[in-house]
Amino acid sequence: MQKIFIATAFLILSYSNNELDSLSLQLDKEIQKKEFYDNQKERRIQSLIEKSNKAKNLEKKYDINNEVFKEYQFYSFNKALKYLENNIQIAQQLKNITYLNESKLKLGLLLVNTGRYKESIDALNEIDRSTLPTPLLNDYYIAYNEGYSGLAYNTAVNSSKSNYTQLYLAYQDSLYSRLKSDSEESLRIKEKEFRDNRNLKMALHINDQRLSKVKEGSRLFSLITFERSLLYELEGTILEQKKYLILSAISDIKASVKDNASLGTLAKVLFTEGDIDRAHRYINFSYDDAEFFNSKLRFINIANSMPLITKTYEEKTTKQKERLQKLLVFISVLSIFLLTAVYFIYRQVKKVSQARNELKLANENLRKLYKELSEVDKVKEHYIGSFINLYSEYISKLDVYRKLVSKHVNANQMNALLKLSKSKQFIDEELEIFNKNFDTSFLHIHPNFIDSVNELLEEDKKIELEDKTKLNTELRILALIKLGITSSSKIAKILRYSVNTIYNYRASIKNMAKDKSTFEDLIKNIQ
Repeated sequence: MQKIFIATAFLILSYSNNELDSLSLQLDKEIQKKEFYDNQKERRIQSLIEKSNKAKNLEKKYDINNEVFKEYQFYSFNKALKYLENNIQIAQQLKNITYLNESKLKLGLLLVNTGRYKESIDALNEIDRSTLPTPLLNDYYIAYNEGYSGLAYNTAVNSSKSNYTQLYLAYQDSLYSRLKSDSEESLRIKEKEFRDNRNLKMALHINDQRLSKVKEGSRLFSLITFERSLLYELEGTILEQKKYLILSAISDIKASVKDNASLGTLAKVLFTEGDIDRAHRYINFSYDDAEFFNSKLRFINIANSMPLITKTYEEKTTKQKERLQKLLVFISVLSIFLLTAVYFIYRQVKKVSQARNELKLANENLRKLYKELSEVDKVKEHYIGSFINLYSEYISKLDVYRKLVSKHVNANQMNALLKLSKSKQFIDEELEIFNKNFDTSFLHIHPNFIDSVNELLEEDKKIELEDKTKLNTELRILALIKLGITSSSKIAKILRYSVNTIYNYRASIKNMAKDKSTFEDLIKNIQ
């Protein structure tokens, strides 16, 4: 029975770790797409601003400004504040008390959500509660409740803390009497009470209800998953805490939410676990978001951990550099002792010969592979890519042997072997054969590849080849991308160029494309 329990626990732990690894990879991918999501939001905002500028009356302008404010609310504090203040001016011009109260109420909520609790209370105090329509009263009590809660939590003066706590509880009681029991606001308050009282089971139950009503990619999903991570932190379940911090961070990035806490908190957790690189990367990402949004609250939270993480990261980097320097010294000393290894030169020459035979065999296998790929359409590209990589490694190995023989022979003045080791003729010949076989194989499978590429290029920049049975360097790079080999370092290794050269080729041909942003994706989809 005990063995079954241990095995079950092991399987659960393995599944949790695999799920967490998968989510971590997804988070890193979403971080890379941050600019894409932000550009989408900027386009939406710009469209709304243009509509606002063209509005024919103040009422219409007020409504559109509200839409702009919603976009900026968790994206840029300063710009959100600007459009709220614009609406307050419009409300005053129209002498519309409802508009004025609504805008001041939104101002209070904006200020309280960014940690400006005293300013929020001051803004709310300007509102005459008796003039508020019923739909706005809930937000009025919520703003006061959150404002006094923040003041009570952050003040160091006991008398003030007691006063703020009483006001917070009073507004919370008022909220309870007004909110529907299954509303988000009501459920959030209940969850917080259970969390504060350490009734984590009931708090998780309430959180389940809240999560079931929202979708990933929204500010509310980010908030609920973050608050769920707090419950698991109190419970001591680190894996679940990290899982929901990651889910919250992914949702924040997709929604372009700059006023976020999840990634910074995740950085602290990873730091305590010793994952310094990711902690450093995430805390810097959070800092950039906080700076962009202008969130004092986030800056304070980040300031508590960022210096330590950064210092530890720099110390780690320094140690790596020192280790590398020691390794270089060791290699230098070792090279002296290698002078006594002349005995092994002959064996190295034999290895070179053997590698040459293997390379020729690989060339024959490439031809055989070409025939097999013609018959097995679904796996043709996979095998071509795999074998090309293997073929390139043979060339690299042969070149290493050539350089090694040259070095030892030169040291012992063995002119005949030195001449052999310095010759690149064999490598060049085999590389030419490799390119020819690759071109032939690839063009047989994709006979229309060159024409398809030209269709993606601008009219005056199409590629013209004298011999259409051969590819030039740019087309070989695109052919490898078509086969799924997109890493510039791998392409450089296969084609035997430097990585910088490959980057330059890729940038050059992308600049020739009609649509530069999707050019390489379209290359992958060529049939």
